[in-house]
Amino acid sequence: MEPSGVRFFDIRRVRSASTHVDIDNGVVDSAGISFSDSSVIRVLGPLGWGVVSLDHFDPASAKAREAVLERGLALAQITERKVNLAPALSGLLPVPTLREDPRTVSLEEKTRLLSAIAAAARVEGVVSTRAQYTERAEQVSFLDSSGNEGEYRVVRSGFSVLAVASRDGIVQMGRESRHSLTGLNLRHQEALGREAGERAVALLAAPVPKGGRLRAVLDPELAGVFAHEAVGHASEGDLVLEGSSVLQGKVGERIGAETLTIVDDPTLPEFGFEPMDAEGVLPSRTEIISRGRVAAYLHNRETMAALGHGVPGHARAMEGDAPIVRMSNTFIENGDATRDEVLEECGEGILLIGSRGGQVDPGRGVFQFNAEYGYRIQGGSATTLVRDVSLSGEILATLHDIILLAKDRAMHQGYCGKGGQSVPVSDGAPHMLLDRAVVGGAGGG
Repeated sequence: MEPSGVRFFDIRRVRSASTHVDIDNGVVDSAGISFSDSSVIRVLGPLGWGVVSLDHFDPASAKAREAVLERGLALAQITERKVNLAPALSGLLPVPTLREDPRTVSLEEKTRLLSAIAAAARVEGVVSTRAQYTERAEQVSFLDSSGNEGEYRVVRSGFSVLAVASRDGIVQMGRESRHSLTGLNLRHQEALGREAGERAVALLAAPVPKGGRLRAVLDPELAGVFAHEAVGHASEGDLVLEGSSVLQGKVGERIGAETLTIVDDPTLPEFGFEPMDAEGVLPSRTEIISRGRVAAYLHNRETMAALGHGVPGHARAMEGDAPIVRMSNTFIENGDATRDEVLEECGEGILLIGSRGGQVDPGRGVFQFNAEYGYRIQGGSATTLVRDVSLSGEILATLHDIILLAKDRAMHQGYCGKGGQSVPVSDGAPHMLLDRAVVGGAGGG
């Protein structure tokens, strides 16, 4: 029996087993498996939400459910802003089949295999290495007061290896990582460790290019980071509603070339896949920018009701936390050029590869990203290896400066943080040519 005054409630329960291995300079720093069982109960009162988080809560118990709904309603009574929910299509997508279930590999074997990857990274010139493995198996169940119910199981796993090289006061890093939704195999991955170590050493001798405004080609990883950080976050409905997005009020407006389409698609079998979102909504593909024009925002049911322009289905949450609007698999659609044609069109400039992080302010519409490394482009070809390069600029101006896209889109996996929550995501793009890019290096810019 629902307490009087409850307009709506939902319950999301996550039971999980998490495995981690951390190896620092060849020494196993930590390795273990932990278990948890957390539920988040949201109660929509006369105005806003009351949210309760509990461990080992059984939603099938009528007595326990009634008590927690009363508690949530009491919290909802102190809210001051009226919340409405847009109608949404419920449903559950099938979870992709595991190619190899990582849970069948013992913790000892995982530790041994990860140690081999870390050891391979310690080539001559490397002074420090670190390798990490993570694995998380979740059983997620959902129900709400409208009768929507669903349950699914998903296993995600991944590893990273970092090598640090040093010589004559210069320090450089090489990093490789892999994450998977369908089962990660740690066997025979030593080549990735060696690649990380050899790149760190090679960058010690690489020059720092002169910064300035020039043509730049972004590889699929860095272009994907741009799509995620600069455009994806700016399209999140909660940020738009707060007035913290450069895309606010721009639906229908052209902000890039007609060849530019940027998508968020939680239905793809990539690392950010969601069988149902954290509000029990059936996920669907959303074109944020379609043929150069702002087409939609990313929404949960609350922001959809307040803003429109899109569909709900983009609510995500960590275990034990309330859902917020999040990206999943965010990418720039392919163009029709080859990589070589993109370099040839660039002529003279720089090729930026990989990402070492950066920062973006979606409200002010500015960003700054650090590439892992790059190459000078001379005569339409990639030539000299360079280090310590960055890309910065204004989001809207940069979108107008995209002049050519290749047809070689690749996705890269990782985690995205927002509001104190970190969720698995993928982002990607084809090689992308920017005109008048602001590249940082020894000469500033």
